[in-house]
Amino acid sequence: MSLSLAVKPSLRAASRAVSSRQLANATAPHFCQAIRHNSTTAEANPKISSIVDQISNLTLIETADLVALLKSRLNIQDIAIPTAAAAAPAAAAAAAEPEPEPVQEKTMFNVKLDSFEAGAKPKIIKEVKALLGLNLVESKKFVESAPKILRENVTKDDAEKIKATLEGLGAKITLE
Repeated sequence: MSLSLAVKPSLRAASRAVSSRQLANATAPHFCQAIRHNSTTAEANPKISSIVDQISNLTLIETADLVALLKSRLNIQDIAIPTAAAAAPAAAAAAAEPEPEPVQEKTMFNVKLDSFEAGAKPKIIKEVKALLGLNLVESKKFVESAPKILRENVTKDDAEKIKATLEGLGAKITLE
């Protein structure tokens, strides 16, 4: 555990310090020697070695408490690290936020006769008679009692056809 903790920062620091061209020209022993030097100096210090031994004996919960305490005492900000361990809390936080519900397109409509032109009344009565299967008297009473719902729970295509037909005759139709 202590070796991997010491090697990773050294490797990152060395890769930042050395450009890709310099890294290609660098020989492997020099690069490894720098990493080995950083890791051996950390283990040689008895104070650091004892801290590492104490940390390695902590439970997972105690380690989490230690990290939280160190962050607060040293004023260390949280940073996003692209690892699997960091992805799980991020996914949990994203799931906790309420997602805006997508607006679903309405599929069923009510066709409502709002009003009509006076000159178009006979044509609209005939169309309503054919549409609803009423007799002439019932159709006339229906049209004269506008605004009134012609059809309920009609699919979007059928509702648009009815609307286009009646508006072509001079009626004002709304889809609800």
